[in-house]
Amino acid sequence: QVQLVESGGGLVLPGGSLRLSCAASGFEFRRYGMRWYRQAPGKEREWVGTITNDGNRANYPDSVQGRFTISRDNAKNMMWLQMNNLKPEDTGVYYCNVPSFPAWGQGTQVTVSS
Repeated sequence: QVQLVESGGGLVLPGGSLRLSCAASGFEFRRYGMRWYRQAPGKEREWVGTITNDGNRANYPDSVQGRFTISRDNAKNMMWLQMNNLKPEDTGVYYCNVPSFPAWGQGTQVTVSS
């Protein structure tokens, strides 16, 4: 029942920016914190950020701190990941996730390359 649909990925030059979207349904979105993950081919899935249910606080790993920003609009059941100053190592499939729910979306591909 829980459904997460990621979009907004694409090909971008190093130093560029992308804004990813996550459309959520099947649960009371406003009551849950949300996470973003990414996975490069042959690598383990990597956590890239968490936002509280009310959107007032977000946490990030050192690898993206200062470059990525998570936001959400609970009235629209939407979450976004703004990615700035992108690096080749940011390349991967990006997923949104609800902690404690097993559902994952199809992800959206981000490729940072010159």
